Order: sequence, then C-alpha cells, then structure tokens
Amino acid sequence: MEVIILAGGLGTRLRSVINDYPKTMAPVREKPFLEYVLTWLTNYHFNKIVLSVGFKSEIIKAFFKNEFNGIPIEYSFESEPLGTGGAILRALNHIESENVLVINGDTYFPVDIEKFRLGHLAMAGVITVALKKMSIPARYGTVTLDNESNIIQFHEKRFQNEGLINGGIYLINLKFFRSLDLPSKFSFEREVLENIAGNNIKGMIFQEQFIDIGIPEDYFKAEEVL
Repeated sequence: MEVIILAGGLGTRLRSVINDYPKTMAPVREKPFLEYVLTWLTNYHFNKIVLSVGFKSEIIKAFFKNEFNGIPIEYSFESEPLGTGGAILRALNHIESENVLVINGDTYFPVDIEKFRLGHLAMAGVITVALKKMSIPARYGTVTLDNESNIIQFHEKRFQNEGLINGGIYLINLKFFRSLDLPSKFSFEREVLENIAGNNIKGMIFQEQFIDIGIPEDYFKAEEVL
C-alpha cells in the first residue's frame, strides 16, 4: 500500500502562531504535527510514503529525510501552489499501485486503515471518503450519504446541529482518476468530489477523534488532545 500526504499548505491563518513554518510542521507538544500523522500510519503496512510539499519544503525534508520508522519517504515538489488536485496529480508520478491512500497533512483522523482499504475494495467505488459525524459542522460543510454508502451530495458550509463531514482521507482508484480530463491546477474537493457525487463515490463513517489545525483555535485544541 502507498500513501500520498498533502503537506504543501501555506498555513496563512496560522501565521501568527507558527511563524514561518509549513502548516504541517506546526509544533504540537514539541513535535511537528506531521509526525503524529506519520506515527499513526506506521501501524499499517505501507511500502512508500509520498510527501507532497511546497512552501518551505526544505524544512520538512531536513526533518524527516528519506524514511520514517523504516518506511521510505519520497517527495513530490510544487514550485507553485497547484491546489489539492494538482498536488495529487503530480504525486502520482511516484505511485505504482492500483489504489492509493491520500491524506490531508493538516488533519489527524486516525481511522482503521485496513478496515478502510477492505471497505473500498468491497464497495468497488472509484473513490472512497472517510467521513466523521460531527456536531455543528458549519466550518466544514457536510456530506449526504444514502443507505448503500453512496455519497450523493456535498453541501456548502451552513448551520446544522449535526452532520457528516469529509475527514480528508481518500482511497482513489488510479485508473479512474487518470481517465479524467484535469488541468494541472485544481481543487480535488470541488472539481472531482463534488462533480462525481452520485456516481460511484463511496463513504465510510468512522468515530475516531478528528483534529484539523487549520485555524488557531483548533491548533491549540490539538495540544490538549494529542
């Protein structure tokens, strides 16, 4: 199994807190946030980790070098921001498997990866998304799931008492993904997920703790949870 971690975010909203670090290197209890993500992944059998990096990539590479707990690390570099979709597309140059796990590097959602993988294969969707049920999910937008685990719609941010959110973890069938007519810069969420909702994109709900360090308030919560 191979994994792409999107670690090229600028962290603009965290700039007052983390100074000049890439967002995924924001320190949490004296460790980079990305180290917690990688530690979780080493519970599973990955033969390669691909870090998609951009802003201040030299900091990430100097810290993690070319392996983590025995798993080889390769780097996919963005000389300019390509969006989440463009970053995935470029990182696929390092991927050889039929399906690839993709993770947002600024979130920590330690789902059971083996359960997720087996579910993806059993449901035979082109993309499977890890979902989290959350109270008052207005910051994230929500997902509508039918009784057969099909994602039929992604909703814009709006007030709800509770809903399913996109947990930022995906299993993607590469034959399908490469068949799409995609530009070099694009949003995976908007231009792929939202466009194919209702067309064999699946969702699996997990109960694990969800942490997103995109804003200072949630970054400080990560200090407490982790």
